[in-house]
Amino acid sequence: MDIRNEILEPDTYYHIYNRGINSDKIFSSEENYLFFLSKFATYINPVCDVFAYCLMPNHFHFLIKVKSESEIETFVKVQNFDKGDKAKQEKGLHSFDSIVSKQIGKFISSYSQAYNKFTNRHGALLESPFKRKRIDSEEYLRNLIIYIHLNPIDLKQNFETYKFSSYKSILSNSKTNLKREEVIKSFGDLENFIYSHSHPPKFDFEF
Repeated sequence: MDIRNEILEPDTYYHIYNRGINSDKIFSSEENYLFFLSKFATYINPVCDVFAYCLMPNHFHFLIKVKSESEIETFVKVQNFDKGDKAKQEKGLHSFDSIVSKQIGKFISSYSQAYNKFTNRHGALLESPFKRKRIDSEEYLRNLIIYIHLNPIDLKQNFETYKFSSYKSILSNSKTNLKREEVIKSFGDLENFIYSHSHPPKFDFEF
């Protein structure tokens, strides 16, 4: 199946990730990272809950859970996307089922245009279509959270202090859009969350 036709289903976890064209950088400054996160909040938070993320110089990872069908329906109506029964009958990129994918597309397009202007470059910034994998077990979910947070090790940086990852936010008490309590609960408690990151399993899944 063409990945473009895969529906991001309500109440379902997904690993959303992508990288720059030819593995080129997609972030050149701290300002870029912060702008990327602000755009993500604008386009994706209304339709998805975020459980973990990590932004790397040439790629990114997000663990999301698509919101319920009723929540997405409310979003559609508020945004004047609603076309009555016709919306649920349409197929492809303009269907009701494709709302989440369309929001991700808008997010990527918005950031790419801004980044190109910022760096005086032209053309596509990220590979298309964006990559997505459905999370089908609690073990996969926990391992993916760990995998995402350990990404900075590839840059020879300490994942515990890396700025553009959800790890520090999950440990803190500061206000966040992350599903902090749910993440910690999936590990049993905060102590085991920390221990599991310090003693990661051997990952037996591919990205």
